[in-house]
Amino acid sequence: MQEALMRVRLKADGRLVEILADGSEAALKVPPAEADNRILAPSIAPDRPPQVDAGYARRVRSQTRLTQAEFASRIGVPIETVRNWEQGKRQPRGPARALLKLLDEAPEVAFQVLGRKLS
Repeated sequence: MQEALMRVRLKADGRLVEILADGSEAALKVPPAEADNRILAPSIAPDRPPQVDAGYARRVRSQTRLTQAEFASRIGVPIETVRNWEQGKRQPRGPARALLKLLDEAPEVAFQVLGRKLS
């Protein structure tokens, strides 16, 4: 039995929505995060991209309890990219920043979607 792929979109206001077959969007039910004393990134106005610093990238990765190598492999980037983010040499941009936000807000959902094979 083949699982159907779920298409999701991260809206500018931070909401996750599922893209339905007809192109419409439906709110995605994200399970509440366990109380693990994590600090959530503040809400950012949609017209201003969020500021991502080395501490943010490191904190998101450490929440997953993965090594840099494991994290890089799971999100599909070279380990050097993760190292550069965490050392402040580079900042994640565009899709990478959106992925970090998704991993911060709903890591189980993000890894579930990332782990699916494309058919």
